[in-house]
Amino acid sequence: MLSYLIQQSRHLLIAASLSSVVAGVCSVLLVTQINAALTAGSAADRAALALRFALIAVAAMLSQMLASVLFERLSQRAHADLRRFISARVVRTDFRKLEDIGGPRVQSALAEHSARVAEFFVSFPMILVNAIIVAGCLAYMAWLSWQVFLAAVLVIGLGSLGYHLAHLRAIRHLEAAAEEQDRLFDHFRSLVDGAKELRLNAAKRARFSKDVLGGSIETVRRERAFGMSVFVVSAAWGNFLVYAFIGLVLFMLVGDVADSARVMTGFALVFVYMVAPLEGLLLALPRANLAKVSGVRIDEITRQLEPTEADAPEQAAAELTSLTLQGLRHRYYHEGSDDLFTLGPVDLSFSPGQVTYLVGGNGSGKTSLAKLLVGLYRPEQGVILFNEDVVDDASRDRYRQAFSAIFSDFHLFEHLLDGPVADLDARGNQLIEKLHLQHKVQLKNGAFTTRALSQGQRKRLALVVAYLEDRPFLVFDEWAADQDPVFKEVFYRELLPALKAQGKCVLVISHDDRYFHLADRLVRMENGQVAAVEVPPSMAAGSLAPLRPSQPPSEQGSAGVAVHRFAADGRADDRAVA
Repeated sequence: MLSYLIQQSRHLLIAASLSSVVAGVCSVLLVTQINAALTAGSAADRAALALRFALIAVAAMLSQMLASVLFERLSQRAHADLRRFISARVVRTDFRKLEDIGGPRVQSALAEHSARVAEFFVSFPMILVNAIIVAGCLAYMAWLSWQVFLAAVLVIGLGSLGYHLAHLRAIRHLEAAAEEQDRLFDHFRSLVDGAKELRLNAAKRARFSKDVLGGSIETVRRERAFGMSVFVVSAAWGNFLVYAFIGLVLFMLVGDVADSARVMTGFALVFVYMVAPLEGLLLALPRANLAKVSGVRIDEITRQLEPTEADAPEQAAAELTSLTLQGLRHRYYHEGSDDLFTLGPVDLSFSPGQVTYLVGGNGSGKTSLAKLLVGLYRPEQGVILFNEDVVDDASRDRYRQAFSAIFSDFHLFEHLLDGPVADLDARGNQLIEKLHLQHKVQLKNGAFTTRALSQGQRKRLALVVAYLEDRPFLVFDEWAADQDPVFKEVFYRELLPALKAQGKCVLVISHDDRYFHLADRLVRMENGQVAAVEVPPSMAAGSLAPLRPSQPPSEQGSAGVAVHRFAADGRADDRAVA
């Protein structure tokens, strides 16, 4: 991930790095001029040194300002590039894979991990400047006295070894904190999404606050505090070695060497000057390590989000003439049985102008079948034929464009996102008025004025979006479950027939058995299997065949699936259709 960011902004990074190098070199030259001024003899020499000192100081200031500005811009660009990169992967990834990864890990990558990587670019100029200063000071010490320089290298080597050993210990705790951070984001989401449940149960609220959320917060705090403390302690150990070496230079190492005053002054001055850059360098390295850990976490997530399908072109959905599921099978983990749940094999066909109700008990596989149907899940076995063409990875995203769906866990976007349409607001507001929401929300410039509505009201807005998308196939997953009886009547007796009259194919997942007789057919599911396909008298026998030209055998009653007709009162008659 760091390599990717460097490639994205390599020209800006090179310019900022060169400015930092110039700033570091100028800082070292200032130290040499200070040492020369302390030992200068004549006034003329001091005047020349003053001019050079002023020029170098101005150059150091300008180069440091330029480096800081460039790296700040680089940081903001890195943060934006990271968010765009991760978001693009999320948008294009397989839906099932995204469900397995989970929202908290993705949110953590978009928020904290990307911010840490971006912060590294802000601290990079100081790391580079401090590294240049330390290296330049070492070179100046070698020029003053190579014997004392060797002792200085030994001291710095011991300090670096201790810091490296501390680094190995600290990084493990920082990585543990990063892993716990992903779980903490999930707890933060529960804090808001589960607010009603927490307010209703004091014991649950206390345990969640203290044991779950509090425990996770404490784990992150403890691991990070320990890891960063190790870095701070190692930095203090390095500072102690610096001052110990200054004492050795002043009182033991220089002795009676030629020009001992200049050597002692130079070494003492250089080491005192090195303390702040060296400490800054040691303290900046943990931030670099945190950025590295975050970069690794982002790499892990984005590798799992690798797209496997070709993107569909932004164009109108293809016209639906026929849609057939043949031997469709899919497996997933089922919490109720704590085992893999097998959906299918399913054989069904759909045609324009047909309203199908998908019914069955909870956990029977209705929603999973709907996700298979619309292309959100990839079937493990069997094929989907769309207008007689097989749907595969190359065409699945294009196939999905034929559907509008409102699932039970739907999300309502603020904007319609359907492109610029001149009369979009007017058409949308007409639908909003029909759904009796005109006093609460309006469409303005393609966006809803508010989304602070009840669940049932937001579902009605989602229905407006589905209407405006004008796709040939619509799927409603328990849409009427949160509606008042009045709107249930409107939905089943007015909206669905209107969609049918427009030639739309509609699949409705429902438990409202009082409206089952209004369907063109009822598909019953039990334990992941299509147990029965029930049809009203007008659709039975001979009138059924012309509606579905590519009927699988299972819908004709020849594969163990019962086909029923409705009695006069709208309830299913168990007599099999001949």
